Amino acid sequence: MIVVKNLVKKYGSHIAVDNLNFSIDKGRIYGFLGPNGAGKSTTMNIMTGYLAATEGEVTINGFDILKNPEAFKKSVGYLPEMPPVYMDMTVREYLNFAAELKGLSKEERKIQTEVIMGRIKLNQTADRLIANLSKGYRQRVGLAQAMLGFPETIILDEPMVGLDPQQIIEIRQLIRSLAKNHTVILSSHILAEVQELCDYILIIAKGKLVAQDTPENLERLFLGTGLIKLEARGSVEKIKEILSRVRFVKDYTLTKKDEQLYQAAVTAQKGADIREALFFAFAGEGYPLLSLYEEKGTLEDVYLKLTQEGGGAIESRIQKRA
Repeated sequence: MIVVKNLVKKYGSHIAVDNLNFSIDKGRIYGFLGPNGAGKSTTMNIMTGYLAATEGEVTINGFDILKNPEAFKKSVGYLPEMPPVYMDMTVREYLNFAAELKGLSKEERKIQTEVIMGRIKLNQTADRLIANLSKGYRQRVGLAQAMLGFPETIILDEPMVGLDPQQIIEIRQLIRSLAKNHTVILSSHILAEVQELCDYILIIAKGKLVAQDTPENLERLFLGTGLIKLEARGSVEKIKEILSRVRFVKDYTLTKKDEQLYQAAVTAQKGADIREALFFAFAGEGYPLLSLYEEKGTLEDVYLKLTQEGGGAIESRIQKRA
């Protein structure tokens, strides 16, 4: 488990990370979301020991990064946004070099390099210069480097940047395979990728944690409108009569779509699911429903709403949820 407690990072008078608190459990893929300058990469660099925090602490399995840096770093693999590869080395040479830097014995280096190249599907390019590889394969090499030593946690900073659609699919599959044996933390600006890959999401804005939950819960808790939309054929008077007697209907608006065809936007009382009642109410009167669905928000809506709100509104929202 990784625990981030009261984490602060200042650059002069600028506060890049502002009192962050969260924990990372085993066996999940975590997504870090936030606009440019939100503090994602800074937080990741502190979590991996590349940067020192101004205040606060980071521990992994009880090891403090300052008091036990060697044990801490053995538990974490890191792929920065720009893979730290040497273009004049072959894939095998580079991975052996990276394994040596990580303190692996000669025998361990050989075994792990071959195992990881097989897992990442780098065998056929093992003796090619990294300079001659595509960006997607260089990203694979960076992932292989992060896996050396078989750390419990692998942190990936923008792993999809600059990749074409086919390469994104390949890296996505690799990340899913990593999650079988590792906890994975990734940051990305590609919201669809985060929603597709991640079990749990943390959203950061202006250096503060503004929300954390599963993608489904974020959509439901922050954008639960209780709005039902339906299309019904019949007279406007009869449709109004039916809607007015359905229990838990709070309000509604009607829009004429065509002759004898109306669209209704129905607001239910909080917590009430009135779809079944609406269906039977219209069916009982012989009025056909052409459509009936609950309007839902998307992760993109959640992201934009939270990152564009003021700090006070965000903090208030978190306190209410807690």
